[in-house]
Amino acid sequence: MPDPTVFIIDDDEAYRDSVRELVSSVGLATETYSSALAFLEVFDAARPGCLVLDVRMARMSGLALQERLAKIGARIPIVFISGHGDIAMAVKAVKDGAVDFVQKPYREQQLLDAIDEALRRDAKLRTPVDDAHDHLDKRIEALTEREREVMQLALKGLPSKLIAKELDISHRTVEQHRSRLLEKLGVSSMTELIRLSLERPGG
Repeated sequence: MPDPTVFIIDDDEAYRDSVRELVSSVGLATETYSSALAFLEVFDAARPGCLVLDVRMARMSGLALQERLAKIGARIPIVFISGHGDIAMAVKAVKDGAVDFVQKPYREQQLLDAIDEALRRDAKLRTPVDDAHDHLDKRIEALTEREREVMQLALKGLPSKLIAKELDISHRTVEQHRSRLLEKLGVSSMTELIRLSLERPGG
C-alpha cells in the first residue's frame, strides 16, 4: 500500500500553506487544494490518507463536501478546521463521521494529533475490521447511572451549565462526572466520546 497523503483543502492560502508546512515537517506527504470542487475533480478513494478541511469556503463548504463524499460511499477520514465553528456545527460534523474539529488559530500539536488519529482510522478501514463492540459496551456498563445521564446530554451537544440545570446538580458536579466518564471510556475529549457512541451498534 502506498504511503498516506494528507489532503489539505482551504480557500485561505496563508492557512493552507501553514498547515502544509506543519504536516510536511513531521514527514507526511501533502497535497493542497484551494476549493472542495478542485479536490473532487482528482479524488481517488483508493489512495490512503485523510482530509484537513476548512468548514467555510466559497461554492462548496467543507460540510457540503463531507456530505458529497458520504453519498458516493467515500470513507476518507476528515479533520475539520475552522475559525467560525460552534458546538452544534462540531457535533454535526463528528456525528457525520469527522475525526475532529479544530478551531483556528489551532495549536500545532492538537492538529497533528487529530491528523495522526485520522490516518490510523484510514489504515484500519483498509484492513480487516475486528469486532470490538463488546469491549466498548463493557466500558459503558461500568458508568454510573448519573454518568450515563451526563454522557447522553453531552452527546446532544449540551454544555455543562445546561446539563447541570437539566439534572438539577451543580456545574462543578457535572464537570466531575464528565471527567470520570471520559476516563472510564478511555477517551480524552468530547469528540472522541461522540465517535465512541456512534461506533456502537445502533449508535
